[in-house]
Amino acid sequence: MVGIENIWLFVVSGIILNILPGPDSLYIITRSASQGFRAGSAAALGIGAGTLVHILAAAFGISAILATSATAYSIVIILGCLYLLYLGVTMIIGKASNAQEGDSGIAQTRQHESLSRVFYKGFLTNVLNPKVALFFIAFVPQFIAIDAPSIPLAFILLGLVFNFNGMIWCHGLAWFAAAISKQFNRNAAFTTWLTRAVGILFVYFGVSLALSEQAQLTSP
Repeated sequence: MVGIENIWLFVVSGIILNILPGPDSLYIITRSASQGFRAGSAAALGIGAGTLVHILAAAFGISAILATSATAYSIVIILGCLYLLYLGVTMIIGKASNAQEGDSGIAQTRQHESLSRVFYKGFLTNVLNPKVALFFIAFVPQFIAIDAPSIPLAFILLGLVFNFNGMIWCHGLAWFAAAISKQFNRNAAFTTWLTRAVGILFVYFGVSLALSEQAQLTSP
């Protein structure tokens, strides 16, 4: 009725894509492990809010600018790279200082960020990733009929389905990470090295993003 095709193939493909690890999943795991399920849920909701921005932008053609304008794409790449590097470095440095505080350090770590801040960081982690915008441009249109009565409406509906399934997965991931962390919540070394490791991965993602942009600029 709204011009959507192969909805079940879309759902299955979307679930598989949500399961693949990336910065969003790592951020949820880290927040859940260090601050519990509520923080992991806040991170997941922030990521979901960022996904909604990409969905609406792609539905109304705004994200197409990233695919056609080298300057706009480069700006978003730089912002995303800098944010991932900032997030990674703060995780590494912050944990290095907390490692010397013993059990009290863990308690402070579990409370050092409000849920609103966790949400906001999750939002930025997703919305500043240009690859998410390009993903929606490339993936979702394959399931919309050319003669759809309203392509933006079909796009938004598919995006909401994708985001809903993603939120189920993200909250499951948050619950699992929080449950596992309870077995180690008295171990300062575990908490420290977990966050350091994820911080290093965020730095890696940021550097990879910068290198991919550099490769595009130097390619003929």
